[in-house]
Amino acid sequence: MTRPFKCRKITAEPRAYYFKPRAVPLCELEEIVLQLDEFQALKHADLEKRDQAAAAAAMKVSRQTFGNILASARRKAADAVVNGKALKIEGGPVQVRRGTCGGKHK
Repeated sequence: MTRPFKCRKITAEPRAYYFKPRAVPLCELEEIVLQLDEFQALKHADLEKRDQAAAAAAMKVSRQTFGNILASARRKAADAVVNGKALKIEGGPVQVRRGTCGGKHK
């Protein structure tokens, strides 16, 4: 029996939830879904340059799980860019934590 998914903590939501190749009608495109935890992993690792241990701690998952999430996110992003597919960002086993004025999270 497999272990149930733990809810992953994310602190960032995308500014845009959909990306597609220019001048190609959406009805002609294959769509790839990038889950919110994958989006957060890309942000931590590739944009903020955090090491996997720190990023995993921020998302409240193990380092191995973070590595798996990141690998999946990178595959999906590469597939969308290389093969001209639409990329939709949504869903996944996540809990959004928003910062308060004092910089603390809920």
